[in-house]
Amino acid sequence: MPTTTLNRKTFEELTGKKLTTQELQDKIPMLGTSLESIDEKEITIEACPNRPDFLSEQGFARAFSAFIGIKTGLRKYPVEKSGEKIIIDKTAKNTRPYTACAIIKGIKFDDEKIKEAIQIQEKLHITYGRNRKKAAIGIYPLEKIKFPITFFAEEPQKIRFRPLEHPTELSGQQILNKHPAGREYAHLMEGMAKFAFFKDADGKILSMPPIINSHDTGKISEKTKDIFIECSGFDFEYLKTCLNIIATAFADMGGKIYSLELDYSGKKETTPDLTPKEWKISAEYINKRLGLKLTESQIKELLAKMGHEYKNGIALAPAYRADIMHPVDFAEETAIAYGYENFTPEIPRVSTTGEENQLEKLKRKISEILTGLGLLETETYNLTSEEHQNKKMNTKHELIELSSAVNTDYNTLRAWMIPSLMDVLERNKNREYPQKIFGTGTTFKKGNTETGIEEKEKLTAAICEEKADYTKIKQILDYLMRMLDLPYKTEETEHPSFITGRTAKITIHGKELGIIGELHPKILTNWSIENPTAALEIDVNEIMKILS
Repeated sequence: MPTTTLNRKTFEELTGKKLTTQELQDKIPMLGTSLESIDEKEITIEACPNRPDFLSEQGFARAFSAFIGIKTGLRKYPVEKSGEKIIIDKTAKNTRPYTACAIIKGIKFDDEKIKEAIQIQEKLHITYGRNRKKAAIGIYPLEKIKFPITFFAEEPQKIRFRPLEHPTELSGQQILNKHPAGREYAHLMEGMAKFAFFKDADGKILSMPPIINSHDTGKISEKTKDIFIECSGFDFEYLKTCLNIIATAFADMGGKIYSLELDYSGKKETTPDLTPKEWKISAEYINKRLGLKLTESQIKELLAKMGHEYKNGIALAPAYRADIMHPVDFAEETAIAYGYENFTPEIPRVSTTGEENQLEKLKRKISEILTGLGLLETETYNLTSEEHQNKKMNTKHELIELSSAVNTDYNTLRAWMIPSLMDVLERNKNREYPQKIFGTGTTFKKGNTETGIEEKEKLTAAICEEKADYTKIKQILDYLMRMLDLPYKTEETEHPSFITGRTAKITIHGKELGIIGELHPKILTNWSIENPTAALEIDVNEIMKILS
């Protein structure tokens, strides 16, 4: 987890109360974050990954102040209209399609505030932005920019500007080779014919996200009072939350927030949107999950200590809270405010004899066999996307979508496992080859069950290297089946993800268990994988039945 170093004086001023070192050592961990170190000048915390709003003095002090009862309840941040516009050009659609923007005015920047601004930007890049892949942030002095601003994409060799802290102008392509930030994040631009850019009304380049700002228009100083902020990426709701975290932090520095109109080819959006999120919850729901008997007024008071508002079964959560995704999160918030040390431990009244699940035994045995062959085991998510499951694999599986997904990258339950390994291979293209990996996990499809969803455990393995082929992946299958003492057969078949003539279905006693073969070059291109790849997928539940 990331560590954040806070200026103790600034933190205490924002909190509204000066606590002793011992009091801070006692209270900070109770909020759900680790205290790494503390002295008279600095406080270093290890922020929880689900609380990116803790990554600044302003965000953490806001939460801590409410928690210790100084400034409780929902913080309200007024947003005025700036009357300015951001134009999102159609060319950005296939590069980095979304942006969320804001203007902050009236900040008295000094050396300390500039450090705070840089820290929150970089910490959010690393954590919430997933090293700039999901979200990239730019902060610019407003006096050097003329509106409207255009967000567009262009061939990188056609755009030239002076990148931050570089002596001369470079083209977008040259930045990836000659600028330190360009070399560090060049992998994010792989396979892109065009790069994303921001420019102002005079045609001045502001930045090339997610790589670098312009030195001329993208560097704040102690003379800066008003700033323009942009977040760019692939999920608009995700970016809105990221912007809200930054905007409220700058507001706590003394700035005033102004909104911008975003023009997505005629579709208008306004950011930042700091309207609190509404959730329906009840005292019965909270008490059932915590084993308590809290009254409505007690729940209201406890949620106020976590920065929320509660009334008549409706909870309001701040728009900068990225971690509130389900009513159960309010149960957790209530428990933190109540204090885990105040819960009474109880011994369960049920007495049972434990035994390891037989399916888990089989999965462990399979893992031992495959790791013995030199394969690396991977753990992948059950949640994925239509793009990964079908579009990139040239398939048409009937997928089960989530009714209220937080973002489009994880809005679908996976129907098969091979795309999960392809995602791992794509993320590790800069690692050594050969790459030999495997994993077991749950897949989901509609079925005649109580929930209407049938779950199955699947095993998948893949080889990615210059000489990967059907023979090599079948050797792995042969060894696995021999170790499990299972007679199996392969029969040639067709599959849209595999090469014709190099694909087979796997059967035991006439029962089809899975598929094996070489991935089609088109599929490899979709995943930006340059080496041949062979893979297999087997139904572990069916193997369990046969062995039983």
